[in-house]
Amino acid sequence: MPLSTLIQRSSLPAPLLGEAQAHALLRAHYDLQGSLQALGSQQDLNLRVDCAQGRYVLKACHGSYAQLELEAQHAALEYLRGQGLPVPAVRPASNGEGLLALDIEGQALRVRLLEYLDGEPLTRLKHLPSRVIAELGALCAKVDLALAGFDHPGLERTLQWDPRHAQALIGHLLPAARDDQRRAQVEQVARRAAERLQPLLDKLPTQAVHLDITDDNMVWRRDQARQWQVRGVIDFGDLLRTWRVADLSVTCAALLHHAEGDPLRILPAVSAYQALNPLQDAELRALWPLVLNRAAVLVLSSEQQLAIDPGNQYIRDNIDHEWQILDTACAVPAELMEVAILQAAGRGPDAVDFTDCARLLPSLAGHAVTQVDLGVLSAHCEAGNWEQPGFDQRLLAAQPGPACSLHGQYRLSQTHIDRPEEPATCALGVELKLPPGTALQAPEAGIWQRGGDGRGCLRTAHWSLWLNGLEQAPADGQALAKGQALGATCGFLSVQLCRVAGLQPPFFATPSRAAAWLALCPSPRALLGFACDAEPLADPQALLARRDASFARSQKHYYAQPPHIERGWRNYLIDMQGRSYLDMLNNVAVLGHGHPRMVAESARQWSLLNTNSRFHYAAIAEFAERLLALAPPGFDRVFLVNSGTEANDLAIRLAWAYSGGRDLLSVLEAYHGWSVATDAISTSIADNPQALETRPDWVHPVEAPNTFRGRFRGADSSADYLRDVEARLADLDARGRQLAGIICEPVYGNAGGISLPPGYLRQAYAQVRQRGGVCIADEVQVGYGRLGEYFWGFEEQGVVPDIITMAKGMGNGQPLGAVITRREIAEALEAEGYFFSSAGGSPVSCRIGIAVLDVMRDEGLWDNAREVGRHFKARLQALVDNYPLAGAAHGSGFYLGLELVRDRQTLEPATEETMLLCDRLRDLGIFMQPTGDYLNILKIKPPMCTTRASVDYFVDSVERILAEGL
Repeated sequence: MPLSTLIQRSSLPAPLLGEAQAHALLRAHYDLQGSLQALGSQQDLNLRVDCAQGRYVLKACHGSYAQLELEAQHAALEYLRGQGLPVPAVRPASNGEGLLALDIEGQALRVRLLEYLDGEPLTRLKHLPSRVIAELGALCAKVDLALAGFDHPGLERTLQWDPRHAQALIGHLLPAARDDQRRAQVEQVARRAAERLQPLLDKLPTQAVHLDITDDNMVWRRDQARQWQVRGVIDFGDLLRTWRVADLSVTCAALLHHAEGDPLRILPAVSAYQALNPLQDAELRALWPLVLNRAAVLVLSSEQQLAIDPGNQYIRDNIDHEWQILDTACAVPAELMEVAILQAAGRGPDAVDFTDCARLLPSLAGHAVTQVDLGVLSAHCEAGNWEQPGFDQRLLAAQPGPACSLHGQYRLSQTHIDRPEEPATCALGVELKLPPGTALQAPEAGIWQRGGDGRGCLRTAHWSLWLNGLEQAPADGQALAKGQALGATCGFLSVQLCRVAGLQPPFFATPSRAAAWLALCPSPRALLGFACDAEPLADPQALLARRDASFARSQKHYYAQPPHIERGWRNYLIDMQGRSYLDMLNNVAVLGHGHPRMVAESARQWSLLNTNSRFHYAAIAEFAERLLALAPPGFDRVFLVNSGTEANDLAIRLAWAYSGGRDLLSVLEAYHGWSVATDAISTSIADNPQALETRPDWVHPVEAPNTFRGRFRGADSSADYLRDVEARLADLDARGRQLAGIICEPVYGNAGGISLPPGYLRQAYAQVRQRGGVCIADEVQVGYGRLGEYFWGFEEQGVVPDIITMAKGMGNGQPLGAVITRREIAEALEAEGYFFSSAGGSPVSCRIGIAVLDVMRDEGLWDNAREVGRHFKARLQALVDNYPLAGAAHGSGFYLGLELVRDRQTLEPATEETMLLCDRLRDLGIFMQPTGDYLNILKIKPPMCTTRASVDYFVDSVERILAEGL
């Protein structure tokens, strides 16, 4: 078909077929009757047919489409179905033909009926997980592998989407872009793509390809875990013989719509394709130019088609995201994408040879140059000093002699907080501190290009050398011979190599782009003559494998693929590539991470003494007195232990010893610890799926007073829940058993911070005490000021317990817990022997515990939890008001829960959606995990230094994800 026919076809509007005509056609030729729904297309007519016999797609195209082309599509469908691929079947007409040539009111049409594959396309999904992106690439590879053995005369066709015609079609359609700036953008993209593609054309193998395996032409269904699963490939209208790699280029171009501005997000599709159907080197290098051409053809074709057919809603809906595809394709240099694609396919560019180069700084030969560590674990980084502007340069300047930073190092100073995008932390060059006036020479012959005061680039035949910090630099455009003077330094010099002429790279790259940029910007070590390369980071997957090989499997880690975290600061955790994650779940680090007071107190006390609590030292008395000052009047004895589990275990022993009984009431859905005794009273099936079937006979769980999803709901449900307490106690009374007591979190922490109904503990405590039992308040998670409105959780209920247990934030990460009680209860334990805890009451633990209380007071952290917590709760409540999936906001202060439900009436837990939300939050730089028996509640318990800005970033991110759809 000549180009003129191609252009004419590309200008045709979609066929016109009224609903009555479509119904008549179906009855007359297929003996079908049912409802119709338009599916949309750019140049064809697609109608979904729902009838008693099933679901079908009625497809009509212009009669100018050759019958042979459509027969090829039908043959390919049959061929692929024979190989087990999920593609639709053709339903023959009543005359046995799969393809009809009809004339409907003067319109020559070709009509066929295909099986409808149930599912939905992903084209409107704003975010695609990497797994789904990889599946698109993998399916593209499977179809191409299958079609490699398929042949048909109808494959030899001229099609506007065939990339072999892209340049001619772009040239013809360019005037369709009415905006001058947009037209110039497309023209430039096409020119650059042609330049990169031209040398590769003769090396690209051809075969039959689908040429439209996109998010729009694959149908998906969510499985029970809410994960997208492929149901099938549809729309073979672009089937033809062309370059094999063209199929993957179409898939990648479509994925750019979901790339959120980062074209490197397509790389999982490339890796998945390459693993199944390896592409040759020339194909891999041609892939990105083909993507650019595809993006240009998409926008121009839609612009032209919209001018011809302005009522076509399908085109109107698509044109914005097609321009988005082009903009995303232009977001990074083509050279970077080529390297990234090669690396994703397991290959890379050849190394640059610097063997015959002269030294850039000849006067440094034989002199020691200090390497300055600016990485995440640098000993120079402490107490957030890396946040100060110019930190790196000041550190270099402080060195006594010549000093350099390290190429390829992820610098802590470049991190940022409360932002969704990765920080650019990887240094692509080297910064030097040198004696002022140090002379430079050209390492290779080239042309000097001045870039501003003290800046410029030496362009050689094979690479470019970017310099900043020069005095007496050459004139702009001056040709330099190897070894010729290149000026002198003013004391600081940045040096950066780039293997691509005309490309000015950034000095820092994001972690996801670092490997590709480092391939383009190799180390300048050979030109400098001294070591300046960072040690490669440990492979996080290998490290995880080591953990799994030696660490007991029951000790789980967050996330299937957890980030490698080695540093923390305030309410952030920092991975080894310098990304700062907002920590919204770490209630152990109550003061925040890396607090300088904790460093100083622990270091000083370790330098003096650390031993067990049977020795005599001041800290244990001072800390016990501070704890008693926080407790209600009447509390006068303290036990110090290592953890919340030990605190609750000891509380059980105290209750047994004081009451003389062993029977204990606990509350369903609660978690109290992992020891034999505390596991016995824990009934959270999220923590132990066998919890309800494995309780010993001395544990008597009572109904959870869950005012949101329990059997009785609302603030006035206390009496209803107390009936179960009364029934349990009555049963014990009837059997003549002595009650030991009751243990309960005063705020339902493990269920997401749900407040107990007013009056519940007051009545429960009264009934327990009437029977000689003791009342234990488990404050391990919710106490110590975290609730904001109250220091202790039991204050919300207006009660005073007999025993208070505490841990978690007491030591800001140091193993430290406490049991606070009255003398008569404490001394009841003496009949069973003495008690001590090695680390819990040690001098180091006590000094750290005192310091935690001092910092909480001095930095106003309880006040912060109250004031910022109120704002936090209000913002979570706004999510509940605006998004049906957000069912309820629980808690107060910095102990909050956002409960996700699929139905506001049935309260069906949105368990899978909650896990997807947590995974997506991690992508945005936030750590969060689910809680509750159904794992459908965000357990929000950040360090108490968390700011209002961090709260807003967290809630904005949750809202963004809810709006994207789960």
